[in-house]
Amino acid sequence: MKLLRVGTAGAERPALLDRDGTLRDLSGIVPDIDGDLLADASALARVRAAAASPGVLPALDAPGLRIGPPLGRIGKIVCIGLNYHDHAAEAGAEIPVEPILFFKAPDTVVGPDDTVLVPRGSRKTDWEVELAVVIGRTARYLETAEQGLAHIAGYATAHDVSEREYQIERGGTWDKGKNCETFNPLGPWLVTADEVPDPQALPLRLWVNGELRQDGTTAEQIFPVGEVVRYLSHFMTLYPGDVINTGTPAGVAMGQPEPKPYLRAGDVVELEVEGLGRQRQQLKAA
Repeated sequence: MKLLRVGTAGAERPALLDRDGTLRDLSGIVPDIDGDLLADASALARVRAAAASPGVLPALDAPGLRIGPPLGRIGKIVCIGLNYHDHAAEAGAEIPVEPILFFKAPDTVVGPDDTVLVPRGSRKTDWEVELAVVIGRTARYLETAEQGLAHIAGYATAHDVSEREYQIERGGTWDKGKNCETFNPLGPWLVTADEVPDPQALPLRLWVNGELRQDGTTAEQIFPVGEVVRYLSHFMTLYPGDVINTGTPAGVAMGQPEPKPYLRAGDVVELEVEGLGRQRQQLKAA
């Protein structure tokens, strides 16, 4: 299923994109798309049954309707740094022996086509297309990568916007270059795991002002998706509704020759993970 949330920011309602491409209202079946729903097999079964029954779910008038983040009440966002062989190479970094972790606050999440704000004084705002994983079952001390995959409810396209000066040059942790307002567009859809048979075979692409900047595949990941979930479960408990951003392929601004083409107000970024939907953001000054 392709689950999403539509409407004004803070007042989104649950919806579903059916196989014919029609947007359907789920608000009569479930209150929201969130961790509670993803952990409730009976509620998900009701959604599937309604989606398969013609006329049960009313169609929504899609044109002009804002698409919000596909997941509400996000618990935590755990991110994996330098998780692609080609990105580590362009950054001049050694291949990590263990996953590099940082966090994004849930309040960085916006809809896939919402405005992204360039922080005041920023000189090095950068782009990163990523595969996002959404947890559907509580995960503690998992033993295998296969168990990791079994705890995933679905997948989404994510934009891990980053400010490299704040991240790298200002000392401390990466987090302060990752948590600026609007720095995690998510969606448009939460695609349930049954529709993604191999998360290591997903092309990712990103364009800036129409120019292709990133063109990679999750096959390049150093730590595959299932292993990432397994690994994280030994350092923290993962709950339904938690999100994992699994890293970005080569092609970010930081990896380009001087002068590096960092983002500025007025730029337009478009990105997609194949099968998970496309985003488009115009940047404005904060």
